[in-house]
Amino acid sequence: MDRSYLCIDLKCFYASVECVDRGYDPFERRLVVADPTRGRTTICLAISPAMKALGVRNRCRVFEIPEGIDYEMARPRMRRYMEVSADIYSIYLRYFSPEDIHVYSVDECFIDVTPYLTLYGMGPRELAARLIALVRSETGICATAGVGTNLFLAKVALDVTAKHASDNIGELTEETFKCRIWPHRPITDIWGIGPGIARRLELLGARTLGEVALLPESVLYDEFGINAELLIDHAWGREPCTMEEIHAYQPRAHSIASGQVLPCDYSFDEARVVLREMVDGSVLELVEKGLACGHVSLYVGYAHERQRWDAQPARTFVGEHGTRVLGREAPHAAISHKLDVTSNSRALLTQRFLELYDGAVDPSRAIRRINIGLGALVPEEFASLTLFSDVRAEAAEHRLAEATIEVKRRFGKNALLRGTSLRPKATARERNEQVGGHHE
Repeated sequence: MDRSYLCIDLKCFYASVECVDRGYDPFERRLVVADPTRGRTTICLAISPAMKALGVRNRCRVFEIPEGIDYEMARPRMRRYMEVSADIYSIYLRYFSPEDIHVYSVDECFIDVTPYLTLYGMGPRELAARLIALVRSETGICATAGVGTNLFLAKVALDVTAKHASDNIGELTEETFKCRIWPHRPITDIWGIGPGIARRLELLGARTLGEVALLPESVLYDEFGINAELLIDHAWGREPCTMEEIHAYQPRAHSIASGQVLPCDYSFDEARVVLREMVDGSVLELVEKGLACGHVSLYVGYAHERQRWDAQPARTFVGEHGTRVLGREAPHAAISHKLDVTSNSRALLTQRFLELYDGAVDPSRAIRRINIGLGALVPEEFASLTLFSDVRAEAAEHRLAEATIEVKRRFGKNALLRGTSLRPKATARERNEQVGGHHE
């Protein structure tokens, strides 16, 4: 049986929420969502439709907004956006079961409406229009929708055709996909094809999905390996994955990751303090979830040194989310390490991360980004010991971690801090008051 899917997106979501909360019409008010304390180089998380109408690109940096455009800047409020997103999700739940909804992001979701068309006596386009009208009337937020006979077509209909429809609804079948999407450029408008893949396809002579469909499959497999299977299916508008399979999916491996962009250039020692804070937080997350890890990884991004950066050859890519520089490798240090044991010991993991940091990071260069990862996760009952393990000390440390988690849960994340978090360049106190890396 043919199926029908909706992909619904909340238009310029963060900016629209800010406009509505201020009593403005997002299509008339010029507003950007960005943190003014981070300077003109900070990224605009969202811009209102009125700004887009002036040619300003989403996710641009503040200094890229053309001179002469008057606008209002709103500081990001992630908790508020999550609240509005939850309110809109509750609207969907009036009509559909959670088993037929896949939340893709805070402002986008997929819905399998196949079983509901007969129930409500509507076609998928009518149902999409009903949901858009409800969201607008109850929240003031404008939504757009893509309708497709599979999940991929619904997503492409949303991203490519809905923006040109007067009712904000795009619709594609496998046949109309060939007529409307095969010749479409740029190819990076298609979900799953970024500038890197687009550049590799261009070297094969394919600048559109229609040209990708004409390439021999053997050529695509030679270039992309197993990932060519997805590319081939999508070039023909096919997507076998169903909502049931999405909900049943279980990843083979699990990991915990944490990362942050530092507010200014940090020295080697200052960034080392931040690394210790990040390891502390990740260890508490392991203990809270009852997990232990067997693999650690560290990425440290250096501040750009203008002479070295400008000397590298580069191309620019202009897309929906602003201008990106291609062909330049951001200066960084990256290293990973398989542990001899699986553990959630703060002492052990801190020691391993500091060893990686001291061995891989250039102490003479300024640092702007730190990312850590803890992988090969297993339930903590499978944590391993060695002949040199201090079982009593590790048990005492585990009890301390559990007590710390309980205090933070009851009184707030900043109710209990280590002394290192009181140092001038430490970031834990500020980040504990943020949601998604932004102020609430």
